[in-house]
Amino acid sequence: MRGYKIFSGTANIEFAKQISKYLSLPLSDAGIKRFSDGEISVQIDESVRGKDVFIIQSTCVPTNDNLMELLILTDALRRSSANSITAIIPYFGYARQDRKANPRVPITAKLVANLMEAAGIDRVATIDLHAGQIQGFFDIPVDNLYGSIVFNDYIRSKHFESAVVGSPDIGGIARARSVAKNLGLDIVIVDKRRERANESEVMNIIGDVKDKNVVLVDDIIDTAGTIVKAAQALKNKGAKSVMACCTHAVLSGRAYENIAQGILDELVVTDTIPLRQTLPNIKVLSVAPIFAEVIRRVYHNESVNSLFV
Repeated sequence: MRGYKIFSGTANIEFAKQISKYLSLPLSDAGIKRFSDGEISVQIDESVRGKDVFIIQSTCVPTNDNLMELLILTDALRRSSANSITAIIPYFGYARQDRKANPRVPITAKLVANLMEAAGIDRVATIDLHAGQIQGFFDIPVDNLYGSIVFNDYIRSKHFESAVVGSPDIGGIARARSVAKNLGLDIVIVDKRRERANESEVMNIIGDVKDKNVVLVDDIIDTAGTIVKAAQALKNKGAKSVMACCTHAVLSGRAYENIAQGILDELVVTDTIPLRQTLPNIKVLSVAPIFAEVIRRVYHNESVNSLFV
């Protein structure tokens, strides 16, 4: 067997350590430094010749630095004669720029895909891409896992007497319907109008939420404005409680202040992005074991399809 090695960028070291522990394989050595002007320097400190290599790196804040780290690590490994390079990208930055929503704007998610392929990445594994079509931006295999893998069991563990799954906007209906189907629940929809980026106005609730425990499902929670306003609107309509399950805890701007208000009873996120602080109503579920299993299956040429549930 050729053997494989795991490298990590600096975006989420603890996440990489969890994967390493699961696989009983130590993280390989790579020196990642920054010059005084901010340039990134990488030195691979062990041989990777002929090895299948996996790089663990979320492209979260600081997005540009973490993306460049991934690209530079890839180039260093390619020039060190690695047999293959798989990028494990728990959070795929720039995914929200996936189409031309206005005239004369870029499709940055496609640009990032081009950069990754140009650097020499052979395969990508991620979870809950903001838009499924981003997989088509690549000409290499892309495994897009689903946060519902961990959320479904957690929701079941709450033993809600009367629950419904909610989508915080029209665009998330497919995601909410998938979770609702797995849990055997009905869905409700929060119809909103967004006036500008990071701001939203809740307009209407589609479905019955009176005396129900509502579970909102989304891929990204950023400023938390949308989720908190949705929770308030649901409670105004008689919801007993509102819990949100969001895969990627971007949590920028006033997010922590918004969540701390308590309008949202519980926010459940994964560890694709490290939290800047903790709050009593934030619960973190780990998806590191899932990515560890992806690494094992990819290396052994086994199907990862059973993880897409």
